[in-house]
Amino acid sequence: MSLTTQRPAPPTVSAPVSRGSTRGRPTRRRERKGYKLFVLFTFPNLLLIAVFAYWPVIGNIYLSLTEWDMIAPTPLFVGIDNYTKLLHDPSFLRVLRLTLVWVVAIVGISLTVGLALACLFNRQSRGRAAVSALAFSPHILSGAAVAAIWLFIFDPNYGLSRALFGLFGADSPHWTTSSSWAMPALIIVSIWKGVGFVAIVYLAALQSMPADVLEAARLDGAGAWQTFRHITMPLLSPTTFFLLITQVISAFQSFDVIAMMTSGGPAGATTTLSWFIYQEGFKAFSAGTAAAGSMVMFVVLMGVTVFQMRFIEKKVHY
Repeated sequence: MSLTTQRPAPPTVSAPVSRGSTRGRPTRRRERKGYKLFVLFTFPNLLLIAVFAYWPVIGNIYLSLTEWDMIAPTPLFVGIDNYTKLLHDPSFLRVLRLTLVWVVAIVGISLTVGLALACLFNRQSRGRAAVSALAFSPHILSGAAVAAIWLFIFDPNYGLSRALFGLFGADSPHWTTSSSWAMPALIIVSIWKGVGFVAIVYLAALQSMPADVLEAARLDGAGAWQTFRHITMPLLSPTTFFLLITQVISAFQSFDVIAMMTSGGPAGATTTLSWFIYQEGFKAFSAGTAAAGSMVMFVVLMGVTVFQMRFIEKKVHY
């Protein structure tokens, strides 16, 4: 009797199951679902931005290449003639110079005075909240109301200016009717209206500063000016950068105070770029020239913003 030894069968090796493929499918489904939800929720906003922001810009670019009096049925395409006329027009170059003076004066003085007021408000004293609210209140007033108040103050015959100059035995300047005083008058009004906003923003930044850093500077023997220059100002640089951008844009777009107080006069002494665009479009009925002026403002603002982002932001300490 022969005994046969039965060898065990070799184990069967099953093909490895690719877990990544089975797990990747639900992940991709979730991603596609997330993309669909993103598009669903952002589409209305993107549509509104495209209709009310980008499409008007495109329409303005086309309009700047035409000649149209807003009465003719169709604009007449003239190419870059509007830009050529503007850049060779001495009166438009004067408008650009006045706009530069306007922006530099308002932004520079507002930031300086606003920072000084913020440092003053930051001190622990009674009535600080009331004084801060009083300083901020002009910012929430409409430009027409502010202009009406200052027109009375600047009145050379019956206003507060006459009384103040009379204390020194001098006559009040003709603020809004003199070519020499009209621009300074508007700058004073614009600064008075906007400096409260700058002061409140700076005050919030000052109150959020780390106290241990300032205390360490005092313990190291740093004086008030050294602490302010080497610690406070670098810590305030993000706030200063934010205010610089917003104030420059706001100054370029200033219109209501100019319209109410001087209407660009006298003799064009207060005609900034924003008032020039309005004057060309709605008084001279030259839509093409007004659109070209708008594009010049757009390019200038874009250039200023790029300069700020490329060079000034490098000095910001976040």
